[in-house]
Amino acid sequence: MAVYFITKLNTPLIQVILLGFVCLCCPGMFNALMGLGAGGSMSSNVALTDAANGTLYGCFSIVGFFAGSITNTIGVKYTLTLGSIGYAIYASAFWVYDRKSISGFVIAAGAILGCCAGVFWSAQGAIMMSYPEEKNKGKYVAIFWALFNLGGILGSIIALVLNLESNTGGVSTGTYTAFVVIMLVGVVFTLVIASPSQVFRPNGTNISMAKATHWKDELKGAIMIWSEWRILCLMPAFLASNWFYAYQFRLNAVYFDASTRALNDTMYWALQIVGSMLIGVLLDYQGMSRKGRGLLGFTVLFICLMTVWAGGFAFQLTFDNTFSQPIHWTSPYFGGPFVLYMMYGMSDSLYQTYMYWLMGAMSNDPTLLARYAGFYKATQSAGAAIAFGIDAVNIPLRWECLICWILVFISFPLILIVAKNITETNENPVDVICVNEISTKIDC
Repeated sequence: MAVYFITKLNTPLIQVILLGFVCLCCPGMFNALMGLGAGGSMSSNVALTDAANGTLYGCFSIVGFFAGSITNTIGVKYTLTLGSIGYAIYASAFWVYDRKSISGFVIAAGAILGCCAGVFWSAQGAIMMSYPEEKNKGKYVAIFWALFNLGGILGSIIALVLNLESNTGGVSTGTYTAFVVIMLVGVVFTLVIASPSQVFRPNGTNISMAKATHWKDELKGAIMIWSEWRILCLMPAFLASNWFYAYQFRLNAVYFDASTRALNDTMYWALQIVGSMLIGVLLDYQGMSRKGRGLLGFTVLFICLMTVWAGGFAFQLTFDNTFSQPIHWTSPYFGGPFVLYMMYGMSDSLYQTYMYWLMGAMSNDPTLLARYAGFYKATQSAGAAIAFGIDAVNIPLRWECLICWILVFISFPLILIVAKNITETNENPVDVICVNEISTKIDC
């Protein structure tokens, strides 16, 4: 019975679900905190939050380029545990700031989280992209993304409930306490994640990662990513994929009051789930070739994102960086901006789910995919660091919005080149092995 239970637990689907719960509790709650605008504090503290986030994403970017090698050396399980701790430290820093106004701890916590998140997301990418069978990669990304963004929804609901009567512009101390506790639960969840060698797919193949090599060889492997033409083509997309957060979260902080920001945040992450599920199912539709699905997904992605950003820019032209009377959900001016903010969330999930699926279509090797994921998150974080730096100097929001739109637009021709070169499979028939000793019989 125990062997049967372990066998069922150590399947790709269950492991991806467990990974989703870890991300629900840690980066999901972090996203909810950031989505409240100014880290949930008074909007006048936007500069401090931007400084902390700039430090966070700067460290994230540096560590991320080597995170694949770190993951391959210490293993995905312990990398997740190490990385998840940084999220609790970061939320704790905002709790301390709320009580003692110690700004230095917030910035230091940003640096710590940047280093932790760099390795965390490398391990996450290795699991999410390499564990599923090729026919299920889109669905598994969607399942993960749904669970991950449930964290954003849960955190936003907590903030909404705790701040319904707030008129101060900042969230309550209890909000930060709740976030820290949930993040610590996420750290515990990482201990349930199985090692790749213990995970077997339904078709009988196991998840095998090469043994860690000498650190010099790992460093060479990290550097070799720069010679992969498909990754270089995707760099503008990687750069753009988190750039817009600084603008979108600032928009939420400037235009809406505290309780309405929490409502917006809730729906932002809810639409992330919807978008990821829709494109995940599309990308795994077996009635078309994998290249055909990739090109169809590309077309849907381009139309959706261009429409949303065109509407967003038109809206942004109607006001500047300051808004004398933040909007509440009872205002007649609430509806349109609310829908736009939800569409920002949905377009983000479409974009990032497609990026993960595209990288997953490039290889099944978890060692290589750990490096891809690390490079992706490093480049993504470099873009976010620059964006938060731009936001910190308080340039007109219309220019921030336009920069976001242009960066997304120029990424598409290069994404198309990669999508047109998708192969039908990366599987090697000799990888299928007999696993009679740990599961039901498989004819070999």
